[in-house]
Amino acid sequence: MSRLASSRSAGGSFARWPRLPGSSAAARRLEDSIARVAEFDCPVLLTGETGSGKEEIARAIHAAGPRATKPFISVNCGGLVATLAESQLFGHEKGAFTGADGPTFGVFRAADGGVVFLDEIGEMPIDLQPKLLQVLQRLEVMPVGSTRGHHVDVMVIAATNRDLDAAVAEGAFREDLFYRLNTVCLTVPPLRERKDDIPRFIGLFSAHFAGRYGRPRWWPSPDVLARLVEHPWPGNVRQLAQFVQRIYVFEDRADEVLQELFAEAGDAGLPTEIPHGGALPSAATEPGFAAGPRSMTAVANEPPLPVFNLEELRRMAVRQCLAATGGHRGRAASMLGVSLNTMTRLVAEACPELAAAVKSGRKRSVKPK
Repeated sequence: MSRLASSRSAGGSFARWPRLPGSSAAARRLEDSIARVAEFDCPVLLTGETGSGKEEIARAIHAAGPRATKPFISVNCGGLVATLAESQLFGHEKGAFTGADGPTFGVFRAADGGVVFLDEIGEMPIDLQPKLLQVLQRLEVMPVGSTRGHHVDVMVIAATNRDLDAAVAEGAFREDLFYRLNTVCLTVPPLRERKDDIPRFIGLFSAHFAGRYGRPRWWPSPDVLARLVEHPWPGNVRQLAQFVQRIYVFEDRADEVLQELFAEAGDAGLPTEIPHGGALPSAATEPGFAAGPRSMTAVANEPPLPVFNLEELRRMAVRQCLAATGGHRGRAASMLGVSLNTMTRLVAEACPELAAAVKSGRKRSVKPK
């Protein structure tokens, strides 16, 4: 899914890199869970280490479900100001407190019909937790200074890197709120447990920052790539993205950037010269080939592809499988080797006109392009 993800955030707008669906077994299980959860309107709790990509998973759930065209609003609970938190989340009426010169909707009413993402939910002030619980139970918010509740239609996704069971035992987190949020719990694996995805992620981040800064695409030598795959990455995907970005910022000192990274793991020696600033990497050093090289003679004997853009290839594969099966999604999914849930998402992305026709009750044939 290479389109850039962007949405509203309680802290402002920002540019994002493409979604990062991996190919490892852990990533495939997570992608399947995203497709399943997106179909059901229930609270979701995402757990995982800092920087593992929990917000990206929340955005993926939003994009894959029926609320995709509605707002996605992210709130960092650790950054809520205690005296203003209730107003930030639930809104207030004019004159509710000093400085309240006019009414505000608050996050939940602003996200009506969409998704509210509560990041770092374990840091939410304890006195605000029962009010959040009430919203989840009644789907109703009470603005500060108001005597009338307002119905809200939102899906709540919360995320934490804390052990909420321990926080409940310590009295730092309400048990009833924990069980309400924990209807479905997805654990995002750390990067060190999905090493097979690291070359792919490096390629995606490199392409992103090359386009952003107007620079040639960087790719590490095979020896350096092997070191990067084995690096512990305590900051997970976020740390990997920031590392690639530093390579571009300090392109004339890329070797120093790598030395600093490896020094964190107690191994500062670089095995080879670090190529940077050249043309696109050759096929022999691309992520797929680095993980499982094969002879270039075998590659040369493969039938030529009509295009090289992966998104276009996937769109063509989906449309042609649907055409070959007369529009039968189950058989098309079998041909592509994906689940029916994944097929539904692929059809929505590759054939939006078909998805719209299905929703309106019309049947439409699919012609391969």
